[in-house]
Amino acid sequence: MQNATESPDEPVKQPPSRGGRLKRIAIDTRPLSHPAYRRLWLGQGVSFVGFQVTAVAVPVQVYDMTRSSFWVGVLGLVNLVPLIVFGLWGGAVADHMDRRRLLFASSCVTWLSTLLLLGQALLGLNSLWLIMAVVAVQSTGFAVSSPTRSAIIPRLLDRELVPAANTLNFTASQVGMLAGPLFAGVILATYGYSAAYALDAVLFTVGLYAALRLPPVPPLGDVTGTPGLRSVFEGFRYLATQPVLLMSFVVDIIAMGVAMPRALFPELADTRFGGDQAVGWLFGSIAIGAVLGGLSSGWIGRVRRQGVALVAAIVVWGLAVAAAGLAHSLWLAVVLLAVGGAADLVSAVFRQTMLQTYAPDEMRGRLQGVFTVVVAGGPRLGDLRAGATAAVAGATVSWVGGGLACAVLVIVAALAVPALLRYDTRTATANPAPAAD
Repeated sequence: MQNATESPDEPVKQPPSRGGRLKRIAIDTRPLSHPAYRRLWLGQGVSFVGFQVTAVAVPVQVYDMTRSSFWVGVLGLVNLVPLIVFGLWGGAVADHMDRRRLLFASSCVTWLSTLLLLGQALLGLNSLWLIMAVVAVQSTGFAVSSPTRSAIIPRLLDRELVPAANTLNFTASQVGMLAGPLFAGVILATYGYSAAYALDAVLFTVGLYAALRLPPVPPLGDVTGTPGLRSVFEGFRYLATQPVLLMSFVVDIIAMGVAMPRALFPELADTRFGGDQAVGWLFGSIAIGAVLGGLSSGWIGRVRRQGVALVAAIVVWGLAVAAAGLAHSLWLAVVLLAVGGAADLVSAVFRQTMLQTYAPDEMRGRLQGVFTVVVAGGPRLGDLRAGATAAVAGATVSWVGGGLACAVLVIVAALAVPALLRYDTRTATANPAPAAD
């Protein structure tokens, strides 16, 4: 007999199957059905593996030459200055010209700098200042290409697919941050610096090809003015009217600039964990957690209170980093840093999604420039902080203290500007872009 409360025309709801539950958790791959985005994603993912091999080889080479974590930290400053200058300028240019052409040209600059690093290694020059100069050139190319690539994505995909595309991008980047350091540990221990730079140069050609195959991405509507300082200031003026976006940048600077322990990895690998193989695991550990977090990220697109989730993720990141700094087992440190990496991926996806869905297209390149300065510059500022603090107070104090300070400061910042905690995708509206003077 039919239950009186059931309608004969309505099927009885069945509990979700195991496959259905898995689909809700697993990473959303729908953006990969779009050919242009798929090529961009593959090119970025493959080239980023080589980029991360170089990102490990350079600080290890500098530490090998100087035996000082201070000079490894200075690499962060050398990277940071071009990131600030050319990241902001590159974002402004991306709002004024075909983004495909700009992406290809700036990627060529990064590729040529890798060839210069390969040349100095093959010739055995051992010049600290030459390495610093080439790293600055490499940072310049990256500073322009990164905001340009990110500003292209919302033009290739529907709005509803942007969070999934960001998750795919960050997951692919984290795969590179995992595979690159592990490859670097083996390559540096077996073949040396020239082999590491050569691998980067070969893999980066895939990214160049992907940029070349993109469709034209010209500016939308009428574009007036030139991409100079005035255009950059217009972006900052708009950002000042958006407390949610502004605070999303602030909390990321706290997360990376205060807690990032990367500059300490060569020293701790040498003094606590056993050498070159350990340095690869340390550099790759954050990415291990980020990759696992990305593969199980299907839930991220359903989160509406993204401001609260962002703050919570950064607190977890800081506490995990602090705990890892106390570990004397390599594998425990790797596990704890992996927990931090998963939290960092979650925070990165929320920050990028807020920016790409909140800002108008005519401001997107400039705000992506600010985003690049913060995302790429924050860890380099963290490198400088970690290296300088270690030189005064020791590596352990620098590592643990940075993680704890991060957790405290991000809570204080969020409470000071509650608009971030109130941010809800169901009700969020941005102010319009200011008219040009």
